[in-house]
Amino acid sequence: MFNIPRLLVSGVSRSAGKTTFCIGLLDVLRRGGSVVQPYKKGPDYIDPMWLSTASGRECRNLDFHMMGRENILRSFQSASTGAQMALIEGNQGLFDGLDLEGSDSTAALARLLDSPLVLVVDSARMNRGVAPLLFGYVKFDPELKIAGVILNKVGNPRHESKLVKAIDRYVGIPVLGAIPRMSGEVEMMERHLGLIPVKEDPALPEKVHAIGSAIEKYCDVTKFHEIAHSAQPMKKAKPCIKLEPKKPDVRIGVAMDRAFTFYYPENLEALKANGAEIVPFSPLADSDLPQVNALYIGGGFPEVFMKQLSENHNMLRRVREEVEAGLPVYGECGGLMYLCRSIVWHGEAAKMAGVIPADVEMTKKPVGLGYVTLNATGACGWLKPEGTIRCHEFHHSRLTNITGDLVYAYKVTRGHGITGSSDGVVYKNVLASYSHLHHCGSPNWAEDFVNHVRAVGRTT
Repeated sequence: MFNIPRLLVSGVSRSAGKTTFCIGLLDVLRRGGSVVQPYKKGPDYIDPMWLSTASGRECRNLDFHMMGRENILRSFQSASTGAQMALIEGNQGLFDGLDLEGSDSTAALARLLDSPLVLVVDSARMNRGVAPLLFGYVKFDPELKIAGVILNKVGNPRHESKLVKAIDRYVGIPVLGAIPRMSGEVEMMERHLGLIPVKEDPALPEKVHAIGSAIEKYCDVTKFHEIAHSAQPMKKAKPCIKLEPKKPDVRIGVAMDRAFTFYYPENLEALKANGAEIVPFSPLADSDLPQVNALYIGGGFPEVFMKQLSENHNMLRRVREEVEAGLPVYGECGGLMYLCRSIVWHGEAAKMAGVIPADVEMTKKPVGLGYVTLNATGACGWLKPEGTIRCHEFHHSRLTNITGDLVYAYKVTRGHGITGSSDGVVYKNVLASYSHLHHCGSPNWAEDFVNHVRAVGRTT
């Protein structure tokens, strides 16, 4: 059996304040000496960065579409090794999801992990009405272990009193905290893809401590310990990834700076497990590529830093030269954008690497948003998936002014990709797509890519 104290935090709706609460709680627990492993339901990259900063441990995603039930259990148990407690943040509302039966909801994740949960409610403009809302949540799925509620955006003590009395009389679940409306140093900043990644600004981690202080002041932190320790042992699952990396025999340069921050830890671990040494480099700050055998350029916000990227002429030239010489490159979303001719945003254009004969136009609304299923076309020789690839996309951009006939690695059966039916541009030894792969949803990609890098035998 596998046993770890655990707590799942969900909102009754989107934007109820669960991420802010989780950030603060992790900060308080960490400062109190607890080793807590954070998790985030869904494919999101940005919330996990904040949870990682607050906890001091790398947050892991738990996603039904990309990973499946068994891999969720494997990943949860493997990443929890060495932790004293696990904190899981849900996504959307507790019962929201694509499936009418709720098989992909946060509630389903709570049942799968057999975890007690706490609900966060945005109580602004609400008083007695909170009671039927919570009553419905408690009665809708009696199997769930709803251990209490956090009231967020409480107006004043009188407002808090009305909410607490209504919940106590009609629902009967404990109120574990009442957080007032707050702004300034504890306000979470957002833009077109959600929260601003914590890695973009060295000052942002200070916000974590401010949020933690607020949670410590307005919530009963001791109760969360007690609730987490009420969780029962789980059946032990197999590890999701080979835990022992091979002795590295290839070096893969991974773009890691403020412009490129979106990487699943499992993907980097899978590359290491198959014999790759990860060599970080910065397309923003470095004047040349490191000595490597391949590049991995992940997602992020290259549009935010497009001026700085375009002014790093030598880096753009070196990437273009190495691609033309046959260096293997794998790019996802931001990486695809960086490899194109230019990025156009707010009427301004910035030159990029010019490997892919297309420009990138930023859009006000998402072009591709949500889960994706792909089938390989065979155009990318090293990509040999076993069956359908399950992944996701989230991009406010599209390719324009495409010259020539692009060759695509994927046929899109769900989602948008580049054209609505195709994704993954193949050029020489480059594969660049809008789709974000996860090792658990495409378990062969890392091994196939590393084997391809060995076979090509290029070095910058």
